[in-house]
Amino acid sequence: MLDSLWRILALTRKELLAVLKDRRSRNSLLLPPIVQTLIFGYAATYDLNHVAYAVLDEDHSAAAAELIAKFDGNRIFQRVASLASASEIRSTIDDRRALIVLAIPQDFERRLDSGESASVQLIADGRNSNTAGTATGYATALVDSFNADWRADHGLAAPPVTVEERAWYNPNLETRWNMIPGMIGQLTLLQTMLLAAMSVAREREQGTFDQLLVTPYRPYEIMAGKAAPAVLIGMTQATGVLLVAQLWFHIPFQGSYPTLYLGMACFVLASVGLGLMVSAVSYTMQQAMLFSFLLIMPFATLSGLTTPLENMPLALQYFTDINPLRYAVDIAQRVYLEGTSLAGLGPDLWPLALTAACTLTGAAWLFRNRLQ
Repeated sequence: MLDSLWRILALTRKELLAVLKDRRSRNSLLLPPIVQTLIFGYAATYDLNHVAYAVLDEDHSAAAAELIAKFDGNRIFQRVASLASASEIRSTIDDRRALIVLAIPQDFERRLDSGESASVQLIADGRNSNTAGTATGYATALVDSFNADWRADHGLAAPPVTVEERAWYNPNLETRWNMIPGMIGQLTLLQTMLLAAMSVAREREQGTFDQLLVTPYRPYEIMAGKAAPAVLIGMTQATGVLLVAQLWFHIPFQGSYPTLYLGMACFVLASVGLGLMVSAVSYTMQQAMLFSFLLIMPFATLSGLTTPLENMPLALQYFTDINPLRYAVDIAQRVYLEGTSLAGLGPDLWPLALTAACTLTGAAWLFRNRLQ
């Protein structure tokens, strides 16, 4: 048993040296997760910081000016045009000069003064439905603020029912808070699975795999020696993304580090098992890379990071049950933002543990049969 452990450690050291002594391999493993986290943190967001809007004011009243001032005084909205007629709305939207157009009718102030409800129209560019929906939501909030101020200034009765919104775990509803913790799992899967998948394929291409077969190594020892470096590098990459989330983006961490790392360890083992299965059936590094991306893309799409699982067709929801990235994203977000305890992660941990056991067992079987 001790001799077997020493052989695994020796192979692990050999694999780590093969990866880390090559400057290109070292840079490709350590730098991309950091760079990708920064890019996703700034670019992959549904929050809007700049909304170009145009105004069609047909009333030219004090009430209309007060409403427009709500938009002009908000840091998100920037007025790009003041339209003279309704016929200009189409060209303003079609040319993408404005994302939304605020149209105020002629009788706006008169209806307000008489106690009637007055309507305004928001015309949004729906070619990007997510952006249009978010911008419309921001504009609606400003109109609600105008309503409250108008009632207070003119002594009108408050509405009988008011809604107070409060978002738990992400009070400002920032997309970055949801996206970056989930990237811990997604970027770790990408790098770890590729590293494990190409480990044996690299040996075959370099002609050193046959030399490995004549050594006293057993199949499970070769598999363990190939898996250990990928696990170590995967956990290192997860730590790098975690540090970027906390030190650069200042997203508050609410949970327990041991709980998070236990969940990530189960996920990395499952990812490495998948990578080793790909590696066992691949003859070249190109095959290993193609097979890996064939798995990574569906896993990323069906992880729930960008699209809620509940919105997917029922058949795809069943398919996500075997997707390890789905559980990793849920673990990272719940531990990071919610502070979930280890007991609360049971529904995520046992599927990951089962996936890791199945993939590592499958990889061992493939290694044994391919080596014989």
